[in-house]
Amino acid sequence: MIISKVSLVRYTGIMKVNGLLWEDRLATPLDIYEQYTNSLNATADFVQSENGKLSLDHIYVKIETADNKIGIAGPMNDNVAFIIANQLKAILIGKDVFASELIWDQMYRKLVHGRQGEPIWAISFIDCALWDLKGKILNQPVYKLLGGPTVKKIPAYASMLGFNVLDMKLVKARALEYKSKGFKAQKWFFRYGPTKGVDGLKKNIELVKTLRETLGDDYELMFDCWQSMDVPYVLSLIDAIKQYNPKWLEECVMPDRINSYIRIKNKTNIPLAGAEHHYTRWGINQFISEGALDIIQADPHWCGGISEMVKISALCTTHDLILIPHAGAMHAGVHFSFSQSPAHTPMIEYLVKWMPILQYFCEEEVIPENGYINLPENTIGLGLNIDNDKLISKEYVYE
Repeated sequence: MIISKVSLVRYTGIMKVNGLLWEDRLATPLDIYEQYTNSLNATADFVQSENGKLSLDHIYVKIETADNKIGIAGPMNDNVAFIIANQLKAILIGKDVFASELIWDQMYRKLVHGRQGEPIWAISFIDCALWDLKGKILNQPVYKLLGGPTVKKIPAYASMLGFNVLDMKLVKARALEYKSKGFKAQKWFFRYGPTKGVDGLKKNIELVKTLRETLGDDYELMFDCWQSMDVPYVLSLIDAIKQYNPKWLEECVMPDRINSYIRIKNKTNIPLAGAEHHYTRWGINQFISEGALDIIQADPHWCGGISEMVKISALCTTHDLILIPHAGAMHAGVHFSFSQSPAHTPMIEYLVKWMPILQYFCEEEVIPENGYINLPENTIGLGLNIDNDKLISKEYVYE
């Protein structure tokens, strides 16, 4: 099974949404600069809806064999697609589909100036497409190729990015809505970082207090700082919210400031989560070896692919850490999670606004049922096939 063709395909379409998609944004590292504190531009992936419609522009990679077996992965942005087309495509042509370790190592060594960020994303999408292709060749779901499923369903937590977090009436309504849908846990995103001072800190604390009082003491609540805070601010926040018993506090500071995580961890019993913005087993191991995190959140579309997630999982389980993939309700994350021990991968993140966007062009969307992701038993490969009925246009790019 030899790779004969690698293509990048841009799909466009219009997704209907209920009113304004992004009601509010989260705190971001750019908020220290006044020009970005109220702008969606501080989070580059946010495209606002207009008149109940969201314009989508997604690129997928297709890896083909001479006998027309095709593996796909995505969606990705233009920067990632450009790297695949111009730096990695040549490595793939003529290679055995099943030589994924050889291909991964050669791609990684090719990108000597791309140890993090979008170059590793490019490797990740290729690796995921190869796993999809192997599953289609063998007529098996990818989770079986990874060792088989350990459970029939995994609890999903509702990740509430994009909802208004300042109007407490809306916060209460949305929290109860998603509790009624069967989710046993929710993660909310803080709106303010240190530059908003005491007033912003009070509003962050009010969010936590409101959610705990609304959902009850037995409901699991997590909170994401999205790398937008500093150590003194986080410690003040922790001191105020520890009485509300958060399940974890996520990405407290920027991801390469591991000593800051250690300083925070040494002063709190609230578990710390993160590392979604670190890459490969070597990057994740920096957190693990320093004992900086309790929960690792590597993303198979970012960290190096499914192959790299398996290695990261081995590191995590060796150190008895929890691994809950970032954006885990994407197809690659689902298949990986079902192949893992529920002791170490006990939950799947379902971003309630993002997941429908990122899976819009897929025939088989991952949708929780009563708060659970069910094992995709009838799926071949990763279950990634494009729904042509949703397309406005299809264009091969970077040929």
